[in-house]
Amino acid sequence: MTTWPPPAIVLTAGLGTRLRPLTAYRAKPAMPVGDEALACRILRRLAEAGIREAVLNLHHLPHTVTREVGDGSQCGLRVRYSWEQPRVLGSAGGPRHALPLVAGDTVLVVNGDTLCDIPLRTLWEAHTRSGALVTLGLMPHPAPGRYGGVVLDAEGAVTAFVPRTSTVPSVHYPGIQLVRRAVLEGLPDDTPAESVAQLYPQLMAATPGAVRGVVFDARFDDVGTVEDYRRTCRAFGTDARGNVIDAAATVAGTASLRDCIVWPGAHVPAGCVLDDVVVTGHVPLAAGQHLSQTTA
Repeated sequence: MTTWPPPAIVLTAGLGTRLRPLTAYRAKPAMPVGDEALACRILRRLAEAGIREAVLNLHHLPHTVTREVGDGSQCGLRVRYSWEQPRVLGSAGGPRHALPLVAGDTVLVVNGDTLCDIPLRTLWEAHTRSGALVTLGLMPHPAPGRYGGVVLDAEGAVTAFVPRTSTVPSVHYPGIQLVRRAVLEGLPDDTPAESVAQLYPQLMAATPGAVRGVVFDARFDDVGTVEDYRRTCRAFGTDARGNVIDAAATVAGTASLRDCIVWPGAHVPAGCVLDDVVVTGHVPLAAGQHLSQTTA
């Protein structure tokens, strides 16, 4: 089996429908979280863990992702891109399409719309010891009833994926996994396919124990909805009034902001009173405008 570190495929092609209207301006992975784009935060964590190469798949507003990430050097690793047009290929079809850009028999696949600090080297060691075809990084449910779950047997094999409404005891899958190349190569290229909803149940039925999981006590930050986005941004620090204002934004001295997120390049004119507003800069604000609990 390929030695550590594996190459990574970061899934950044999604439409971000639950984050509209914000994702009308930037793809979700390109949205600022604190002082850098979400994708850059993910890549920096990968680099800190020892990952040296990553491929990002692109579909929705791809230029907003490439503008933030570039060649990856500012994040500490090499980045290349896998283009998905005219349709997005899904959580299994996307990695399958990216395979020609990565070497080795095992790849690390990471969701590009969440942050999670699962220890990648420990996950890798468990994966190589077990001989599994797929190993999922798992954690206790951060919000029981909100997310679907993964059911494990006593030996760590995945036996089922259950919906969020299920009462069966399960754990949370935050989108970090190690996958043997052969699992993906069996799929037709340039064809939509899903992993948890399609490929892995088929693999489990054909080869029990081929899909395994390891549970960690990890932190998980979601960016799935506008409220998730607000919460995750604030987790990386705010000013005294609860604001997250990018250094490349301008806020007039007479403007009053509370619990706001202000994107790079945005301008808040004089006299504005904003309460819990995400200011993207794509909707011009008028001097003296009052807004609350919205996006602009």
